[in-house]
Amino acid sequence: MPTPDFVLDLRERIGNDLLWMTGVTALVLDPSRTRMLAVRRADDGRWTPVTGIVDPGEEPARAAVREVAEESGIAATALRLVDVRVLPEISYPNGDRAQYLDLCFLCEADADQEPHPADGENTAAQWFPLDALPPMNDRFRDNLAFALEDRPEARFRR
Repeated sequence: MPTPDFVLDLRERIGNDLLWMTGVTALVLDPSRTRMLAVRRADDGRWTPVTGIVDPGEEPARAAVREVAEESGIAATALRLVDVRVLPEISYPNGDRAQYLDLCFLCEADADQEPHPADGENTAAQWFPLDALPPMNDRFRDNLAFALEDRPEARFRR
């Protein structure tokens, strides 16, 4: 589901005003750690890692794993927090405004599984070799590079 019910309920009360939300990005590697999962967004056709919104009261790592299953049909395990950042404000075509605190997790698929677009948010889901990724924005490429350094600490801005 593209917009969670709790967001729709809030929008009924606040209209298009700026809504601050927590989001997750899941960088999912296959068990051999040679491929990354990417999904092609239905709204703009861009390839991205799996992303989503954390539900009220939900643990962020669980949200990342849930979003991976919902969007690609892949069972995964969250391994560690990679990056914490505030994303720029977004204005949607309907006038809604939002800004996200994004928590990026490195995840690993629980087994060799074939991904598929499991909900209406994406038109494709597939594994890409780490040296042949589809075009993605700099944030996602930077997050992946940092995750592959295998440093234990999360990155954040001061």
